Amino acid sequence: MAISARSLRVAMVATRAFPSIGGIETHVNEVAPRLAAAGVGVTVLTTDPGWRLPTSDQVAGARLRRFRAWPARADYSLAPGIYRAIRQEEWDLVHCQGYHTLTAPLAMRAAAAAGIPYLVTLHSGGHSSPFRNLVMRFQWKTLRPQLARAERLVAVSGFEAEFFAERLRLPRDRFAVIPNGSNLPEVVPAPSSEAGPLIASVGRLERYKGHHRVLAAFPRVLERFPKARLRIAGSGPQAHRLRRMADALGIADRVTVGPVPSGDRRGMASLLSQAALVVLLSEYESQAIAVHEALTLGRPVLVAYTSALRELADRSLAAAVPKDASSDEIAAAMIRQLKQRRIAPGFQLPTWDDCASALFAVYQEVARIPAKELAG
Repeated sequence: MAISARSLRVAMVATRAFPSIGGIETHVNEVAPRLAAAGVGVTVLTTDPGWRLPTSDQVAGARLRRFRAWPARADYSLAPGIYRAIRQEEWDLVHCQGYHTLTAPLAMRAAAAAGIPYLVTLHSGGHSSPFRNLVMRFQWKTLRPQLARAERLVAVSGFEAEFFAERLRLPRDRFAVIPNGSNLPEVVPAPSSEAGPLIASVGRLERYKGHHRVLAAFPRVLERFPKARLRIAGSGPQAHRLRRMADALGIADRVTVGPVPSGDRRGMASLLSQAALVVLLSEYESQAIAVHEALTLGRPVLVAYTSALRELADRSLAAAVPKDASSDEIAAAMIRQLKQRRIAPGFQLPTWDDCASALFAVYQEVARIPAKELAG
């Protein structure tokens, strides 16, 4: 990344950040230090609903400031201190990470009131609750005026950009596509064993992720591959239900349900590299980072033909089944992949360095600084 003559002063606003763990948190924890190392004056403004963490911190060179948020035990995250920090301090631009809580609308309002350009990385996701999905659609409508005033909206995939351009009725060229990165550690291939093929279904244990559909199809896979094993890797509210379902199907001894420890990148890389097939039958994915990592490791992949997963199928990077495929159809597709071992040769997922460099380019484009001051 080029270093500017005068550092950009960027307020990166996120509802949660270090030490919290999650998709947006990981993104912020990866790109903010890289931007700081490239000479950007980035400060992460985040919330502390429990009022237990230090108000100021440093994370790998990036400054982090935490503000009290209300209510303390919910995810609404109203933090008036972030509004004041944006209005009262000197910033060249404000970057909102996500739109799902009250934090982003407040930050956008503060930036607009102060005449500071802002951009929003959408970080969209699905949900198992029909009510929450309905709320999200209402939320898009409510936020449209503020999102329309953003200098740029950042999507993590072409699908996400098209999805929001249509729903927000905004021109497609208002969106920049910057995929999340990945830095999987190298792992030593596991020695061959007599164990049967390992199938991995990776993702948070929510119903919309489709783990239960993989599980329902697995008995038919066992008819063809009696030694096959299914690893459902994730954490979430469906864990107990999935274990009970495996027991009811009489295959509990062939199924493991549980997370790879948070932050254990080597553990995730090891699991993916050992899998004979990686499956994700999610109803909605904006990018599906675990599937991209599996492709990078040269693993066969099966997805539902929907959302950003459809892009992988259309590029012949993954096999796909219809979103409403039956258990028999899913099982047949899994068996075909296990027999054919079709992989996407040479697939490379962007790194976090790539992601941070692309963000910096957008920052330079939208910051209202005279070119002579922002010489790269």
